[in-house]
Amino acid sequence: MAAQQVRARFTELYGTGPQGVWSAPGRVNLIGEHTDYNDGFVMPFALPHTAVAAVARRDDGVLRLHSEDVEGGVVELALDGLAPGTDRDWTAYPAGVVWALREAGHAVTGADVHLASTVPAGAGLSSSAALEVVVALALNDLYDLGLQRWQLARLCQRAENVYVGAPTGIMDQTASACCEEGHALFLDTRDLSQRQIPFDLAAEGMRLLVVDTRVKHAHNEGEYGKRRSGCEQGAALLGVDALRDVPFDDLDAALARLRTEARDAPDAEEVVRLVRHVVTEDHRVERVVSLLESGDTRAIGPVLTEGHASLRDDFRVSCPELDLVVDTALAAGALGARMTGGGFGGSAIVLAEASDVETVGKAVEEAFAGAGFTAPRVFEAVPAAGARRLA
Repeated sequence: MAAQQVRARFTELYGTGPQGVWSAPGRVNLIGEHTDYNDGFVMPFALPHTAVAAVARRDDGVLRLHSEDVEGGVVELALDGLAPGTDRDWTAYPAGVVWALREAGHAVTGADVHLASTVPAGAGLSSSAALEVVVALALNDLYDLGLQRWQLARLCQRAENVYVGAPTGIMDQTASACCEEGHALFLDTRDLSQRQIPFDLAAEGMRLLVVDTRVKHAHNEGEYGKRRSGCEQGAALLGVDALRDVPFDDLDAALARLRTEARDAPDAEEVVRLVRHVVTEDHRVERVVSLLESGDTRAIGPVLTEGHASLRDDFRVSCPELDLVVDTALAAGALGARMTGGGFGGSAIVLAEASDVETVGKAVEEAFAGAGFTAPRVFEAVPAAGARRLA
């Protein structure tokens, strides 16, 4: 939605104009899934789909929120009443950001906020992170907080982990805050060091499709947290701070040790699978970075497909719809494909030659129809700019 439309709607809702309009994008993760909360490597890029916020300061301890995408009127909250676990609605994401800022000692005294988003919700494209980051950036500007982008991402992650109750890693918020147009972001989630890797598929005759299966996922419904706990258990049994610290070349020995250490535990083999995925996925990120930097972009296709097999078989976060996208796309000539995002639904990405895009997209749509699934949403993903002020 254009900045002027969001500005006009804000004025209609609140009776006065906003002090600015900001945007923050959703993201696609090219490779590096479920590695961020293991101190590992990820490689997202920003989408053109954004959350846009018109915002004005208040000085009376009141937060007023409205979304163009949710039925209902303006929601009014008292800042002193904000507390983790008190909100199970969409408002928890922006309210959680305000809570996190205040908890960190920043003197935010209130705001009027109107939001509109084109990031598909529940599609594994970080619609929640986009909401968090756009509000954080707006308040950072309006209150002259002086926080850097990575600091805003950290605060947004805290809002989602503690206030919302979803145990997500740092990738989504950092991608939304820090990505650059025409690049993928190689992010070390341990120290938040970043490298912007040029990623211009069109110049090389390729395209990346996003296939939204329209199967909704929810990170705070248990399964995501269960896997995170399993990863932490594996790290503890191996005596490392995080699975990032298990060298890929030592993986077989580490897994053998895990089987010995956890042999009496009922979930021993599950922990082994989780560890194997994280260690091999970190290695896949490094391989993709190396291939892109050497100009061998087409060779990342099989690496993406390997990642899907690992997410499906070891981490077990795929679903029939995601598997159907990957299998159908590959059979139709795609260079590579995998699910993206936390899993249990959401989206898959497909790397294909530009000349094959129509064929691949049609094959996926026909496969979904044949299986009796809801028709997917298919669109091209082009690396876009991160969060910014629009007006």
